[in-house]
Amino acid sequence: MDKSTPLHLQDVIFSSSNSVISRAISKLEKSGEIKKIAPRVYTPAIDEPPEIVIRRNLFKIIGHLFPGIMLSHRTALEFKPTSTGDMFLTSSSERKVRFPGITLNIMKGPAPIDGDSLNTELRASQVERAMLENLQESRKPGPKSKTLTLPEIEERLESIVRARGEKGLNEFRDRAKLISSEIGMEKEFGKLNKLIGAILTTKPGNILSSPIAIARALGHPYDPKRIQIFEKLFVELKQREFANIPDKNTSQLTFHNFAFFESYFSNFIEGTKFTIEEAMQIVETGRPVSARDEDSHDVLGTYQLVSNRKEMSVTPTTPDKLLEILQYRHAILLAARPAKNPGLLKTRNNQAGSSYFVDYTLVNGTLTQAFEFYLGLSDPFAKAAYMMFMISEVHPFDDGNGRIARVMMNAELVFAGQTKIIIPSVFREDYLGGLRLLTRKQEPDTYIRMLQRAQLFSATIHGENMGQMLDVLKASNAFEEGEDYILKIVEA
Repeated sequence: MDKSTPLHLQDVIFSSSNSVISRAISKLEKSGEIKKIAPRVYTPAIDEPPEIVIRRNLFKIIGHLFPGIMLSHRTALEFKPTSTGDMFLTSSSERKVRFPGITLNIMKGPAPIDGDSLNTELRASQVERAMLENLQESRKPGPKSKTLTLPEIEERLESIVRARGEKGLNEFRDRAKLISSEIGMEKEFGKLNKLIGAILTTKPGNILSSPIAIARALGHPYDPKRIQIFEKLFVELKQREFANIPDKNTSQLTFHNFAFFESYFSNFIEGTKFTIEEAMQIVETGRPVSARDEDSHDVLGTYQLVSNRKEMSVTPTTPDKLLEILQYRHAILLAARPAKNPGLLKTRNNQAGSSYFVDYTLVNGTLTQAFEFYLGLSDPFAKAAYMMFMISEVHPFDDGNGRIARVMMNAELVFAGQTKIIIPSVFREDYLGGLRLLTRKQEPDTYIRMLQRAQLFSATIHGENMGQMLDVLKASNAFEEGEDYILKIVEA
């Protein structure tokens, strides 16, 4: 009971042996200011359904009504009721307690041990103990079961090794072994030991049933959260129809002209800024601008890739081919930056601001899993949009990920004879905003519409006269930066 707050202002009120408090509660109930929602539990939230109030104060209610009780089994891992409103707890005696919308399944079991704590009012099985409890036999299936399914348990173990490494999972196993002896769950530890051994490939892996655990056992661990995002994008792309926008730059000269601006803007958007005249000099002479050797070669490396129609007509057919193409193109792109490990996948994690990309140990497996969605797409724009986001989101290299992602996107379009996509300076924030929304909120619509508009703009950049192309770009506000300008779509 919160003694510092008046009774009628507390979200839940518990009956009391204190006669003063008891009379006050009785008076409030009779006057209709509070109502009873469960045995010994009242609330001033008269208009709210009891089950909503109980859910909001669930742990507080359990801790107050059942001192010494402990959240256990699946509840100690999920910290919420199942879809059927069931929760599982351990105490010194067995019983079943029903509240509106909630059923407490209280089982008789070992008392709390050191480490089994949640807060001052309620205890919970520590993770190692809860995992052992979840490996007990259960007669009831689904949400009525006190245990998670075996694949769910495997996925939780895999998440430990993903976050803490093999050393962390081994430490988890060591702690679980000690706990199993203390609470009499040696049999359950035997099951846990086999699962961990299978995940770490020190024991046979044919006992595993979770796809993510099996993938790790086979040496291809992946990032499940990213796969969820890729699936969301895949589904959205499959459900839409996209315009057929044939490439007008079909001759060698016009293809090269477009490739120059493609290279220029792809580097500009990453902060490698040159004037148009400087960039033309780099491309025409193959020589760097004075005192900017590496930046110059970034522009040149990008141009060498995107101006080569044969190279840009190559698309992957298998996960291994995807990695081969990526590494080959990245080696060309960053050839002048040996410190950035051109052509080599990252060996440490990278981030942009507060956004962390796929863990370096999960790059191969994540690309392999994500590639399955790519194979399910047939429309050229859909494949290009998916490919660009997939590479950008995984961020497989130390540097150059944005540029290589756009190269891979445009290769899909060249292969299909469609207009390539340029992201001009004025459209940078729209581009990054679309990526962020998809990454952080799994919202693909803005990303897709952003690329569609960029392609419509790019379709206006064509011809053998570089001066005329430049005029169209200027009229489109392509070179502008800041909120005062928007991307316009004009015809030459």
